[in-house]
Amino acid sequence: MPIAALTYDIIAGHEDDVAEVFRGFRRPPSPDIPGDGNGDAPAARILATAVFIRDDTLVRVIEYEGDLQAVARFMAGQPGVREVERRLKPYLRNPRDTDTPEGFVRTFNASLLRCVTHLSVPR
Repeated sequence: MPIAALTYDIIAGHEDDVAEVFRGFRRPPSPDIPGDGNGDAPAARILATAVFIRDDTLVRVIEYEGDLQAVARFMAGQPGVREVERRLKPYLRNPRDTDTPEGFVRTFNASLLRCVTHLSVPR
């Protein structure tokens, strides 16, 4: 399954505060991300997420199936994601434009780390 990793530049010394922001994160009710509305299969599925932090770097890892841009658009409208982005603002070293869906998707794409290698066993 593909994996995407996104970075957040945070203010060092606030690791516990930032960890608290992610505690109790509200997942969407379904992992399926709707397709184009023609009754097709989902455009994507979010299989798993994980968040890592050290000093001034936070990384969110998303395991998904399907279209990564559909994942970004879907996340832009999720209440739990919007709440996390709102609560992270005081701890960000560099502001993130995530208040609108368009800004969220732009920020999502700008925050993506390039995958250099991804090895996994067949499922």
